[in-house]
Amino acid sequence: MYEQLRAYINNGTSSIISDEEFKLVEQAFTPKIIKKKQFLLHEGMVCKYMSFIVKGTMRQYTIDQKGNEHIVRFGIENWWISDRDSFINLTPTKYCIDALEDTELLVTTNEKLINLRATSVHFNKMCQNLDEKHFSASQERIQAMISYTAEERFLHLMNTYPVFIQRIPQAMLASYLGITPETLSRIRKQVTLQNKSSR
Repeated sequence: MYEQLRAYINNGTSSIISDEEFKLVEQAFTPKIIKKKQFLLHEGMVCKYMSFIVKGTMRQYTIDQKGNEHIVRFGIENWWISDRDSFINLTPTKYCIDALEDTELLVTTNEKLINLRATSVHFNKMCQNLDEKHFSASQERIQAMISYTAEERFLHLMNTYPVFIQRIPQAMLASYLGITPETLSRIRKQVTLQNKSSR
């Protein structure tokens, strides 16, 4: 499990973390198994963990007063998942996070993360790069939800994260895209027909 995180750090910094420095990373993270449909975080809890996904798929979402789910993000292998605001500020979260598949995680606490960033140059550099990517991805998602049509949102998702289309149920993809499952089904059929006719 830890070697996967080590490879992620090396890729994220374009350098090689030493064995000695990586021991600091190993000490800061703990393996955690989340079974399918099991929760990592419930609404109203304080988010205790920043989690690196070694294997599996997770989702982060809110539930409105009518009981409808609104998915804000998914997480797959080599992604991080957490409610950053709750994790950093130790405030109750408005999100739920659960597993769509049996999932293996490496988790760390806020205190351990702060200490690790102070003692590991490579890990801190990786976090800085991760923060930049997170900001960019968040801006892109907001732009898509504001200005893209339903079809453009689906095509963007299909081109950017094709693994989502393969592994995540259609109803959840529809929630993530802000459309109904029926609309998503119609769009997928149209896209399939367009792809066939263009061959």
